[in-house]
Amino acid sequence: MTGQAAESLWPSSSPPAAEQLLQWQLADVAELPAMRGRVRRVLQPTVDSDALDQIILALDEMASNALRHGGVGPVEASIRTTDTGYLVEVSDSAAARPPTPAVDRDPSQGGLGLYLIARMALRHGWYASARAKHVWALLPRS
Repeated sequence: MTGQAAESLWPSSSPPAAEQLLQWQLADVAELPAMRGRVRRVLQPTVDSDALDQIILALDEMASNALRHGGVGPVEASIRTTDTGYLVEVSDSAAARPPTPAVDRDPSQGGLGLYLIARMALRHGWYASARAKHVWALLPRS
């Protein structure tokens, strides 16, 4: 995929302002089941099941991508709230590498998570700070 094609699918942009709800520092994919469980415990009473599944899917996909491909260093993940939805954001130390959805790959080989997130999200994007890449998706409340 060319840089321009990746940019059109996952644009470089800042996320909307949002209020912190949940946050994690992750070092290994083995931590992801506990993260998913915490999201279910906190959000299940107030979020419908379809929206909750989408939040967990996006968070899990973005966090696992960061842990597998994000270079050396900490991975931070968070869920924040806005008036219209839930902002899922994950950062890793690969500030120079934008998120790149898989192209021309057999779906059985994986790599389609960014496509799924883009289709579910109200808005999505990524930006780089001095030391990190931040990938985000704003998911609807219901």
